[in-house]
Amino acid sequence: MVETAKPLLDKLGVKPGSKVAVVDLHNPTFMKLLRERTHDVVEGKPRTPCDIVFVGANEMHDLQRLLEVKSWIEPNGAIWVVRPKGGRSALRDTDLIDAGLAAGLVDNKIASFSDTHGAMRFVFRLRDRPK
Repeated sequence: MVETAKPLLDKLGVKPGSKVAVVDLHNPTFMKLLRERTHDVVEGKPRTPCDIVFVGANEMHDLQRLLEVKSWIEPNGAIWVVRPKGGRSALRDTDLIDAGLAAGLVDNKIASFSDTHGAMRFVFRLRDRPK
């Protein structure tokens, strides 16, 4: 039996009707997939809280954005940080994890975003979720 790969948006938890924001992530193929799945996609800061925010990161200073972006998500929402994989990246997994903790978030999933990029999901701890 041949296993088929799970579609990217399913791996990333994007459901039909999800409210999504995208920041510093320039990937036309991904944007097309997102807009086919949900019509509620904003590039940049959303006006109301989102289910998921995708943030592109290439350098350490890009991770400081987590402090601001965490105010953009619903209490049970998620932030995916998308960065170059492996040796292509100035960022290591531990850099992302440390930045998440500094912003009051924890990582709880890693996914392959593309052949060249990986993604790590951050959420509020249950005890820290805004009421």
